[in-house]
Amino acid sequence: MDRNAVRKQVHAALEREGRIHLHRHPVKIDSADGTVTLEGEVGDVAAKKLALELAGAVRGVRTVVDRLRVAPAERRGDGAIRDSAARLLLEAPELKGCSFNMKTNEKMVVLRRVGQDAAGDIEISVTDGVILLEGNVISQSHLRFAGAIAWWTPGRRDVINALEVRPAYEDRDDEVAEVMRLVLEADPELDSDLIRTNCSNKVVTLEGNVPNEQQKRRAELDAWSLFAIKGVVNRLQVSR
Repeated sequence: MDRNAVRKQVHAALEREGRIHLHRHPVKIDSADGTVTLEGEVGDVAAKKLALELAGAVRGVRTVVDRLRVAPAERRGDGAIRDSAARLLLEAPELKGCSFNMKTNEKMVVLRRVGQDAAGDIEISVTDGVILLEGNVISQSHLRFAGAIAWWTPGRRDVINALEVRPAYEDRDDEVAEVMRLVLEADPELDSDLIRTNCSNKVVTLEGNVPNEQQKRRAELDAWSLFAIKGVVNRLQVSR
């Protein structure tokens, strides 16, 4: 299939997905030799991940290059974003066993040092509104939880979760469901007791009753923020 045909099919796939809102958030689509590049600013993390998934599913596409960013509710400088991200991560009880460092102006600042039994060693940096998490943690749950918390940072345009799990082990659905539960419990904007979580083949399902559409959407965005999931099924009902 030629590059123009691929580009048109990707555009059509993105246009059919209502959560991407191409007319409100245009996405530049380039195609060459089986590689599609998506560039632009989308509305939220769900739109970003859906766009990448839909582009990758188009016939003839072998690789998708992600240059998408998420429009923040407020524009902030890298220093302010970095400080807010560090505060959120340091204050999370689930990450209290992790050491943290922050890279600023090519200098490394130690935020917290944990001894030899540390649950991880995480480095935080921010460039052009994009939060980068590097280092290592002891579990997939720590990796996913840290990434989800980083997405709550005011002003962030993207989160790149480059953490490694050491030692490596098989990623399991039950662990995804458990960390989803932890993220919902940690989210101050949600009543997590109202929400049930499940995960099958890396697709997260949310069920229950919440008081408004804002909480329904917030819970879904929390799910989409988890690292390396394949989809989210939002079955939450809004109580009337």
